[in-house]
Amino acid sequence: MVMARGSSPTPHRSPGTRRRLTAQDWAAAALTAMGEGGGLAAVSVEALATRLGATKGSFYWHFANRDTLIQAALERWERLDTEAVIDSLEAEPDPEKRLRSLLLRATDAAAEDPLELSLLANAAHPAVAAVLGRVTERRIGYVTGLFRELGFSGTEAERRGLLSYSAFLGHAQLGHSVPRSLPAGAARDRYLDAVIDTMLKR
Repeated sequence: MVMARGSSPTPHRSPGTRRRLTAQDWAAAALTAMGEGGGLAAVSVEALATRLGATKGSFYWHFANRDTLIQAALERWERLDTEAVIDSLEAEPDPEKRLRSLLLRATDAAAEDPLELSLLANAAHPAVAAVLGRVTERRIGYVTGLFRELGFSGTEAERRGLLSYSAFLGHAQLGHSVPRSLPAGAARDRYLDAVIDTMLKR
């Protein structure tokens, strides 16, 4: 679901100095460009070099071509917006609290950053399709596991896991396409609590 990418800002340099960029700096900048609009079409080596205050030579030091940058960016998104978020939840022993925290964090992140929807809109691209497949399976599987911990049978937990993820994606889509259709502020938190309460009903 979430999830919080944390892109790198444009490096600040004093005159005559240049910070050496890493492959992850380029990947983070590519994700930011995708989220700002245009999806994969927004990933241009020249535009990213300008954004980062770098040369194309810096890019080719780390990547063979644009496709390898896109792959690195997608893997970064997968790692930070799914695996890192799941890892951060594991300190909470109560599966219901984990479920509630996950939904709140995921919807917050989706509201702030349209990258998730941008990637879904580019699902026909083979690299995007592959990472979306892995991420979707991982996220639904994790939420399904939470419902199992809460005592639901295997089949019922799978249904509720899928429904929860579908609800998240629908909420994210509405939040960007028709934001006035969703409650805001404290009403939004009460609404999300009610969604979880509905999911937990036996």
